[in-house]
Amino acid sequence: MDHNTVFGGNPLAVVIRLTVLSIVVGIVLSALGITLDNFFYRLNVLLSRIYELGFNAVDWLLGYLVVGAIVVVPVWLISRLFRGRKGRSNDQRP
Repeated sequence: MDHNTVFGGNPLAVVIRLTVLSIVVGIVLSALGITLDNFFYRLNVLLSRIYELGFNAVDWLLGYLVVGAIVVVPVWLISRLFRGRKGRSNDQRP
């Protein structure tokens, strides 16, 4: 597989775009009152409840980047998956 196919371009450029977009989304989420503190508090409560059911707890602390990446990375991944399928279906048509 080609890096352009997997990442949607030069991997370094994709990482830089995702980083900038994550920061912007993190700032917007913070302006809406969704901060790293209250997000991780809610996440900690959720993970504590899951941990009580027998799973390990996970905790991250990386500022606006993480808050933005929570939204940006899944959306990017889904868009890459749909672009990949769309391109394959067009190639198979006569």
